[in-house]
Amino acid sequence: MKVENTQVQMRKGILEFCILEIIARGEVYASDMLEELTAARMIVVEGTLYPLLTRLKNAGLLDYTWKESTSGPPRKYYTLTQDGQEFLHQLRLTWEEVQDSIRIIRQKPHLNGAATPMP
Repeated sequence: MKVENTQVQMRKGILEFCILEIIARGEVYASDMLEELTAARMIVVEGTLYPLLTRLKNAGLLDYTWKESTSGPPRKYYTLTQDGQEFLHQLRLTWEEVQDSIRIIRQKPHLNGAATPMP
């Protein structure tokens, strides 16, 4: 078993959350999202991002507007809908719960009584 496979799966599991967090800051172009996700080492390629955006849009969590571009065809800029904002709020609460759960598990003493060090 390779640790990289598990790392990729962990990132995939929180990718929608990260996308919604980026869009929550204001309207954003997909290429800018891709750049930010790549810089954050979420290992996203266009082939992953666009289907997720479509799924989130179809679920009523995102909306988009077309804007003219000075360097080519019009661009699609994404924003959160009201449902998307509520969905993100729920994900934020879940994220806090997951972090707390991991912290509890990692801080439990070893059999010899020493706690697992938290990096």
